[in-house]
Amino acid sequence: MSIPVFHDDQHGTAIISGAALLNAATVQGKSLSDLKIVFSGAGAAAISCALHYIRLGAKLENILLVDSAGVVYKGRVKGINKYKEPFAHVTSKRTLAEAMEGADVFAGLSVGGLVTPAMVKSMAPRPIVFAMANPDPEIGYTEAREARSDLVMATGRSDYPNQVNNVLGFPFIFRGALDVRAHTINEEMKVAATHALAALAQKPGIPAAVLEGYGLSKLEFGPEYIIPKPLDPRVLVEESAAVAEAALKTGVAGIKDFDLVEYRKKLERMGEEIARR
Repeated sequence: MSIPVFHDDQHGTAIISGAALLNAATVQGKSLSDLKIVFSGAGAAAISCALHYIRLGAKLENILLVDSAGVVYKGRVKGINKYKEPFAHVTSKRTLAEAMEGADVFAGLSVGGLVTPAMVKSMAPRPIVFAMANPDPEIGYTEAREARSDLVMATGRSDYPNQVNNVLGFPFIFRGALDVRAHTINEEMKVAATHALAALAQKPGIPAAVLEGYGLSKLEFGPEYIIPKPLDPRVLVEESAAVAEAALKTGVAGIKDFDLVEYRKKLERMGEEIARR
């Protein structure tokens, strides 16, 4: 097909959580290439996230997948397929609890209640915990914070800080792709969307309407703000423009003489109109 096709649960989650990971690593003073990452879940969303994190700078050899049968390790036969196989490493770890010992990052794309406070306590200094199962995360926000005061925590819920929600990707990714008549959404466009979201969270000047919408007096980049709020109209501008630019640069845009400067101005006018509503 000559139209962009995109799977929300896979690539949307990867893009949004990838932005959170970039900023969480910055807050925690860690490099993506050094992060030891444990995934709870080894389905389409988890593997898509893992591959995207590698594009962002994480190392394949530092990633462990844990599915319902335990750690995906070299030589395991049960439940292995061609998608999990690249993540099968030589390791003595067999359980989620063992995998989390000394890990820098926990990425949960499984079911609620799998992670205990003891598991979080066993992680490396300044850990990153993304408990993204919905509606109940792998470990509750309060439980995780009580276990480790030095962590950066994100969930898929709106009632806690750092909500990893795919509404941050839609319709903005498609806005940028369709406006340049892209015939696909490639990896460069996904990475561009991730970096745009991560950069926006570090920018000052959060609109007053956003703060009012969440009942906040202020919001600053840090442990409890690593990813933009879904109500922030600047997401439209930054993410759509980044996706459109990446499509043009990689030759998948149907409009070759697209004016990015004028496009950004148009998006800014749209964002201002949204903010006034």
